[in-house]
Amino acid sequence: MNRRFLFVLSSLSFAVLFLFLVALFSGQGKNINGSFGLKLLRLRINQGNHTLLTPHRKLLRTAMAEPNRIWGEKCSKADIVINQGPTAPLPSGIPTYTVEILNVCVSGCDISGIHLTCGWFSSARLINPKIFKRLRYNDCLVNDGKPLINGGTLSFQYANTFLYPLSVSRVVCS
Repeated sequence: MNRRFLFVLSSLSFAVLFLFLVALFSGQGKNINGSFGLKLLRLRINQGNHTLLTPHRKLLRTAMAEPNRIWGEKCSKADIVINQGPTAPLPSGIPTYTVEILNVCVSGCDISGIHLTCGWFSSARLINPKIFKRLRYNDCLVNDGKPLINGGTLSFQYANTFLYPLSVSRVVCS
């Protein structure tokens, strides 16, 4: 009787394990907070009302807005897109983040005087001030104020214990 009980118990355990693995790899499995599900090397990311399926690679967080142009405007601050995401930490363990700043102007404009809202931005890793520098609280200058050409990208890395929310505050259309 003990053998029969052990056989039934082990069969039940394998069945539960099999169902768990099927649910996990079919995208039905959730982790503790329910925001991520593994689906055959894909990542399901819930962002507000939208679910984004991504390939198995790191993605930078995107802060993108739809351009709100007045007739005849050549460009707007919505033509500058900022992506940032985590990268490998410093040897000391301080987290690092990579920032990409892109000019996505569809009318072919170069954009200069790009200022970002950046709080008390600081970094344990030195950043070239010609690429990005904080001028004062909540005011950071990109590319030393020079034009970022149409389709151009600037990138830099910073190290801090948390990610700074960066957004475009003003631009000058060239």
